[in-house]
Amino acid sequence: MPAIEELITEFGRLPGIGRKTAQRLTYYLLKNSPAEARRLAGALVRVAEEVRTCGRCANLSDRDPCEYCADPRRSTEQLCVVEEASDIAAIEKSGNYRGLYHVLGGRLSPLDGIGPEQLNVSPLIERLRAGVREVIVATNPSVEGEATATYLHRLISPLEGVRITRLARGLPVGGDLEYADGVTIAEAFAGRRDM
Repeated sequence: MPAIEELITEFGRLPGIGRKTAQRLTYYLLKNSPAEARRLAGALVRVAEEVRTCGRCANLSDRDPCEYCADPRRSTEQLCVVEEASDIAAIEKSGNYRGLYHVLGGRLSPLDGIGPEQLNVSPLIERLRAGVREVIVATNPSVEGEATATYLHRLISPLEGVRITRLARGLPVGGDLEYADGVTIAEAFAGRRDM
């Protein structure tokens, strides 16, 4: 396979990248200096060789424990449970959460053969017994995310002294009511608060 076609094929394997975008990325790299392509290749190799899952929370990091687990300023009494490590970046962008994380590594999806055994649940229960007072379930508001949240609630609720909360859902800031779907509007009404 010619080198250009091979790179287009490899870019095309990435999620959300179709053939046209893969071609654009390939030709962009070819237009620039070979040093830029080497820098990209070096970053890819470094990530492949150095990034692992954190032994405590299963976040992806080049350190173990990861930067969140190792930060003494973070509250050990709150644990935010997310589906994937990429969800942590979205939460951190808000600048509002100062607790720890736990990455499940997916969500329940029986049709895809993903049951509780495939998720990072056992270490979660162990962590909860070590003084966590609140578990914030931050799974996605999809059918699978809701099923995962319900499963976690049933699993955690028998533990003494652990409060279980769920991220609120509703209308996004800057969104228009006319473009929101019925479920989102219903969630916004259910989660309304006093002014």
